Amino acid sequence: MSLSSVLSADAIDSAIKDCQAPDSFCPKKFFQLCGLSKKSPQDVKKVFGILDNDASGFIEEEELKFFLQRFRPGARVLTDKETKAFLNAADDDSDGKIGFLILICAAAAGWGCLG
Repeated sequence: MSLSSVLSADAIDSAIKDCQAPDSFCPKKFFQLCGLSKKSPQDVKKVFGILDNDASGFIEEEELKFFLQRFRPGARVLTDKETKAFLNAADDDSDGKIGFLILICAAAAGWGCLG
C-alpha cells in the first residue's frame, strides 16, 4: 500500500514543498497540508503502517528521521533537531518511540511548530 491510496498526491507534494528547507518542518502544518488531519482513525492507522517501516508497532527515531521520504521518495531527511523535537512532542511515555494512538491524536489535533 502507498500513501497515495490514503492521501492525494497533490496534497503530499504541497506538504513536502512547504518544508524543503532544513529545520522548517512543522508537524501540525504538515499534517494539515497533506490532509492527514482530516482522515479517520482507520486511515491514520493505514498511514502509520506505512511509516512503521520495520512493522514493530511503533515509529522509532531512526524511522522518524526518514518521515518525509516515506511520503515522497527523494524528499529530504529530517534534521537531528527536527527528529528529536518531533519525537519529544509525540513520545508520551519517553520510551523513544511513537505509538499508533499518539499519531491519531497528533493528526487530529496537531502539534505546534518545532524550534
